[in-house]
Formats: sequence, structure tokens, C-alpha cells
Amino acid sequence: MKLIISSVSGEPIYEQIKNQIRSAVMSGELEAGEALPSLRKLAKELRVSALTVTRAYNELADEGVVQNLQGKGTFVMDKGNELMRRQLETQVRENLAEAIRAAKAADIALSELGRMLEDEYRKQ
Repeated sequence: MKLIISSVSGEPIYEQIKNQIRSAVMSGELEAGEALPSLRKLAKELRVSALTVTRAYNELADEGVVQNLQGKGTFVMDKGNELMRRQLETQVRENLAEAIRAAKAADIALSELGRMLEDEYRKQ
């Protein structure tokens, strides 16, 4: 897993780390049970504070994406974890709400929006 951090994106660094790790888990790049790099190692690689990485890891643990095991490290949780599922469902609903607002602004009918959603779903 290779993380890319941008200091000019406007997004906090811990959020960039968190989002990229979450994406790697969702895509299967990181599998359940796999260890993440140690806090210090990742902080050194990214040239950021260990506290920044700690915050990202802790928030991912709160979301159920990873599990912090004291003295052992941070490990990827199973995708089926209920907390992660709820988090992803919330994200999907937010994205759908945004798509609906855009569709209404473009005067796209619900039936057409449904077809578009189905087409995109099948492409994935």
C-alpha cells in the first residue's frame, strides 16, 4: 500500500491517510487481518508527526475499519464488521443525496436516474 499525501489539497493530512487506508481496505488491496505499518514507520515514510498517524489509525478503529492491539500493532478488520457497514451505508446515502440534488438541478427524471444508477452499479 502506497499512501500519497498532499500538503496543498486543503484536506487535513490525517483525513488523507484515513481515506486512503479505508479505500485500500474496501478495494481489497488490504485484506482482513493484515497489519498496517507501525505508527512511527508510517510517520517517518510520510514525513508527518506520529500524532497525525495516530489520529488517523484511531479514527479508523472507531469506524471499525481497523483494530488497534496494544503491543502488537494495527490490523485490518473484516469488511463485514457491522460498524464499518453502517459507516459505508451512511457514505452511500450521502453520495446518493448529492447525486439526487445534481439530478434535480439537471431536470433528470427519477426513472432516468434509476437507470443511470443501475448502469453504474453493473459497471463496477
